[in-house]
Formats: sequence, C-alpha cells, structure tokens
Amino acid sequence: MSSKFIPRRPVVTAYPKNPEATSEAGAVAAYLESKGLKTPHGSIYDEELRKRIRAGEFDLLVAVGGDGGMLRAGHLCAPSGVPILGVNLGRVGFLIQVDRDEWREYIDKLLNGDAWIEFRMMLHAEHKRAGEALGGWDALNEVTVGRGMTLRPVRLSASVDGRHLTSYVCDGLIAATATGSTAYALAAGGPILPPDLRNILLVPIAPHLSVDRAVVLSEGSSVSIKIGAGPEAVLSIDGQPSISLMEDDHVDVRAADVSAEFVRFGDPGYFYRNLTAHMNENSLGLPR
Repeated sequence: MSSKFIPRRPVVTAYPKNPEATSEAGAVAAYLESKGLKTPHGSIYDEELRKRIRAGEFDLLVAVGGDGGMLRAGHLCAPSGVPILGVNLGRVGFLIQVDRDEWREYIDKLLNGDAWIEFRMMLHAEHKRAGEALGGWDALNEVTVGRGMTLRPVRLSASVDGRHLTSYVCDGLIAATATGSTAYALAAGGPILPPDLRNILLVPIAPHLSVDRAVVLSEGSSVSIKIGAGPEAVLSIDGQPSISLMEDDHVDVRAADVSAEFVRFGDPGYFYRNLTAHMNENSLGLPR
C-alpha cells in the first residue's frame, strides 16, 4: 500500500462500448467540477485527450465503464504513471472497487485523503522472427498465443529463463499477470493470484496429451513461447485483435518496465471481498 493520494488534475473517460458510460462520465466530471476541480471528459479513444494524458497533464483518470475500459485505461496511463479510479457499469468488474451508485461517496473519500495507490505488474511481449523484433506490447491481463481460424490445436514449446520447460499441443497458452489470473486464465482453469504478486502465470488452453496444469513462475522470470509446425497460430494482447504468427516465431514475455496504478479505498482485503461477491455470479462471460 502506498501513501495517501489526493488528486488535483483529474480527467474522466468513458468506455463507449457501454452505452451508459458517456452520460455517467459527464456526471462524474460535473461532480468533480462542483468540488472546484477543472475536469475534462470524453471517450477513452479520443485521440486529443489521449495525447494530453500521455503528456502527464493529469494526475488522475476516472475510467467509467467496466473491466474492458480499465484495460484500455491501464495501457494508456501506465507509461505516464497516471493513477486510475474505475467506476463499474459493466457485468463483472474484477478490476473495479466502485459501483455506479457509489461514486459520489468514493470521490468525497478520495478528496478527503482516504485513498491509496495500488501498483499492478504488467507484462511486456515481443514478437520475434529469425531474431528480429517485429513488435512489442504491454499487457495488464495476459499475453495469449493460440490457434487461429482453424479448429486444429497448435504446437507450442515454452522456455523459462532460457531453459526448456515443456511442449504443448493445445488451443493456446496464456501468460498472465496476477491481475489476469481472474480473467481469461481463470476461465481456462488457472489459479487466482493475489494482485500484488509479480509472478507470471502460464495456463494452457484445452491441452491434448500435454501438461494440463498451470505453472506459476517466480518473480522476474522471462518466458519464450516458440511456434511449432502445424496450423496457423496467433498472438493476442489483452484480448485485442490478433497478430498472425509463423512456424519458428517466438513470443517473449517478461515483466514490463511500467506498472498500472489503481486508486483503492480501505484495506487491501478489498480484493477478496470483491472476488467473493463475483465468484458465484452467473455472468455471460468476462468483459474484454
């Protein structure tokens, strides 16, 4: 837990995939304005607003939407060290502590100094072909290497810190953060990790005659996933549109140089209370 946090330069963003987010974001911004804080607001995809956030113009981003919006906010804010306060309008909200009918109460707490900053590890993934890096990305939840349009499994091998770990014939392999342990990795049968851990979780998806257990790697480990012969494989970062991979390509994964920062209230046990509240819900799927 970090020291108390009181923002002075907030911005509010809406995740437009949620139809109610835009109007609710406007209400949040108006409430902050009523407290004497100039507060721009707009879509999380508004490029002009994104430039201002990247430039470090703000010291708080209020993300209105659901877990999908929090993922986008994490990608945007982590490089500039801007903390994020989520307001949940979505179905699950594993990443969010504040629901839509509570945000006024929590903003009052925030401005009274009753909040702290939680740091969450992110992953950095590189796509390499013949030793050349073709792209690099940061992920808050997970890096997934899986099958493309075909229903046939892919062949993958995983190395940890330069040593071969195991090979898989599977629908895919997830490399997840502790944050991502409650997302796709959970759906694939992986364990739930406390959010402050800096481990990498490897979870195979529908393995066939392969190791079918998740592996929790020690802090600071790096993973290299090699693509074997067979059907096309693809790479996806936090559920975003996939990138095609070829045989002998590598996807290298390690802890990112930046962390996502979330505004939290109360004691760190909020995570388990939030988790318990959602575990028995019959939701239609995890928001992406």
